[in-house]
Amino acid sequence: MTDTVKLYTSSAEREVYENMAALYAIIVSLEYLERAFARDSISAHDYTNECNKLLLQYKTVSQMVSAEELAGFTHKYRLNCPAAARRLEVGIPSTIEHSSASGGTGNNARSVAKAVQDYITTMDALSMEMRSVDKLHPLLTDLLQSINAVPFIPADFKWKPTFRDWLIQLNQMKASDELDDGQARQLMFEVEQAYNEFKNMLDSSE
Repeated sequence: MTDTVKLYTSSAEREVYENMAALYAIIVSLEYLERAFARDSISAHDYTNECNKLLLQYKTVSQMVSAEELAGFTHKYRLNCPAAARRLEVGIPSTIEHSSASGGTGNNARSVAKAVQDYITTMDALSMEMRSVDKLHPLLTDLLQSINAVPFIPADFKWKPTFRDWLIQLNQMKASDELDDGQARQLMFEVEQAYNEFKNMLDSSE
């Protein structure tokens, strides 16, 4: 009779393997989700909800896995999931990263008000020296999403990739990590510049 091979000999080792299994399942699920959205097999609404859920699950589980294991995870387990890897790098759904308002004309009062609010909230947070990842990431996500929703903002608005790059940078840091003085000053400068351009475009569209 063939002996059963045990992967673990203690409850601690068992938890490690369970966390790795969960991580594997999340990455594979995210890859299938990205492909389904690319093929238009799932609605934007459902995609966004599921993607946000998987990204949150990844964040939670990845904190239970060692940095060394996490760094070589896809290579070690031969995971060919380029779409999932990209989504995990950015840290937000494709609908937020690339979305732009379409079919709208003039100034949509609600979307403009939301964008102004998110600009001011982000600048206020930085002025009050809020620099931790878990504070800034949600603010920049909301800001990018609200900019995308404004009808008169063009798809190639130059500050969109700037904020996306900041989100990528923040997403690769720990939640408790903070921007240093230079980074915080640069982010504040860029948010202010983007807000000034936004106001100029708003005035021009009236």
